[in-house]
Amino acid sequence: MCRTLSTFPTTCLERAKEFKTRLGIFLHKSDLGSDNGNIYKFEWSNKHCKQRNLSEDVLGWRESFDLLLSSKNGVAAFHAFLKTEFSEENLEFWLACEEFKKIRSATKLASRAHRIFEEFIRSEAPKEVNIDHETRELTRTNLQAATAKCFDVAQGKTRTLMEKDSYPRFLKSPAYQDLASQASATNASPSNCSLAEPLHT
Repeated sequence: MCRTLSTFPTTCLERAKEFKTRLGIFLHKSDLGSDNGNIYKFEWSNKHCKQRNLSEDVLGWRESFDLLLSSKNGVAAFHAFLKTEFSEENLEFWLACEEFKKIRSATKLASRAHRIFEEFIRSEAPKEVNIDHETRELTRTNLQAATAKCFDVAQGKTRTLMEKDSYPRFLKSPAYQDLASQASATNASPSNCSLAEPLHT
């Protein structure tokens, strides 16, 4: 059960508010909307009480790219960082593929596959991802009999590109370094407070 804000020490609340402010460096909420719904929405919700607290989440992002991608908050922060580099299309494609794999209707699968191809894969697509010609043509061929795996090769290559290129820059960015320092300080604090509480300003 989450404690109410009134039970937290003042210093704890101040530290939590400061931490939330620092997260605002990444999370330009007006830019986080997408056709994929709320996938980029940064979460300040009660369900964090049942998960690791926010500071541990932030520190986990530097442990591996998998941990970053498995965190909704991490994805939101990484997406916002990529927007500053005008390279968010790779992550958006990867996320679109993850959602695509959940579709069970063959009709919807085929329709969504063509939309993803038109948006991310074809030459001169609005959000064209950086893949080689062979992968692009293989994906085009896969669409002739679309399955949940038809984007696997292209998705894997964009993921590798992000992990080797964008992810290290994200970790070295002043914004993340500052955020990680604050998270480390919070974890080291003897005060037993959780940053998972939703904050209302």
